[in-house]
Amino acid sequence: MNIPFNSFKPMHHEIKREVLDKINEIYQKNWFINGSEVEQFEKEFANYCGVQYCIGCGNGLDALYLILRGYGIKDGDEVIVPSNTFIATALAVSYTGAKPVFVEPELRTYNINPDLIEKKINNKTKAIIAVHLYGQPASMDKIIQIAKKYALKVIEDSAQGHGAKYKGKRTGNLGNAAGFSFYPGKNLGALGDAGAVVTNDPALAIKIKALANYGSDRKYHHIYKGVNSRLDEIQAALLRIKLRNLERWNNHRNAIAKKYLIKIDHDKIIKPHVSMEVEPVWHIFAVRTRNRDVFQKYLAENGIQSTIHYPIPIHLQDAYLDLNIKKGQLPIAEQIADEIISLPMWYGMTDQEVDYVIEKINTWK
Repeated sequence: MNIPFNSFKPMHHEIKREVLDKINEIYQKNWFINGSEVEQFEKEFANYCGVQYCIGCGNGLDALYLILRGYGIKDGDEVIVPSNTFIATALAVSYTGAKPVFVEPELRTYNINPDLIEKKINNKTKAIIAVHLYGQPASMDKIIQIAKKYALKVIEDSAQGHGAKYKGKRTGNLGNAAGFSFYPGKNLGALGDAGAVVTNDPALAIKIKALANYGSDRKYHHIYKGVNSRLDEIQAALLRIKLRNLERWNNHRNAIAKKYLIKIDHDKIIKPHVSMEVEPVWHIFAVRTRNRDVFQKYLAENGIQSTIHYPIPIHLQDAYLDLNIKKGQLPIAEQIADEIISLPMWYGMTDQEVDYVIEKINTWK
């Protein structure tokens, strides 16, 4: 049996006719930017997240950058980010001229450890970015409590958390604002790059809408040195179709994850811990083992594709050598990077395929 790490085929097969009809409709309409599809998606996604405002943009990195710019974060400021995340979280901070300050994760959940945040706060700190890594929400109550104490903004990086819930509330509706990515591989994915900002802050929403459109509040009138980061009509239309199916697709992923959590039973495989207060959406199902290279080779030999999120922590990337953080200074992020491996997880995996993955893991010697 050959099992890919990810496959779009089942979901795209289900909606193929609807998508092609919609693309043809937009093609005939000849309106491709800032049209009715974007407007409707923004309303529908805001409603889905439980917030008042949604502003479509070019990608998830832009979404985070626009939030930071919208809140006036600039050169000389500091923003707290997890040491265990995709580099986009830190890049968004760097683009503003501010400095990303890394805080180690909880080893059980891989998300930022709120108990370690306060010691990194100083008079330069302006915000905390909480990443809902792999589709499991961060410990938001503690993060928000710390932020209120020091008058900081809380920004959710929900690039992997479409539909995930913390204490019954969906991600995107937990902090001051949230950035989403709709990269094709996400639970809610476009046919290319796309993203969005969601918030309940009306002033921020107005500013971001201008910043993302060349800093313009109306045509040929520019109030900021903005950027060009807009969601186009075709991507918005596709996302509207997918959004109507997202809960069903997420439920299928949850069923796969439940089987993995219950039935994977191997003393060298560490499964993720799920807090009682969260409802993950399992963008990624990652386990850990000290013998990762051997384990990954074994899976491949048995037709099971896997991948690693992420093999090099941000602080050890060449791009961030200027921060002068040496190997060993963020040991938990480094341990995760050395041990983590992501198992197949996609809508449409059959029970037979899931059982095969579990069987091969449990019989690994």
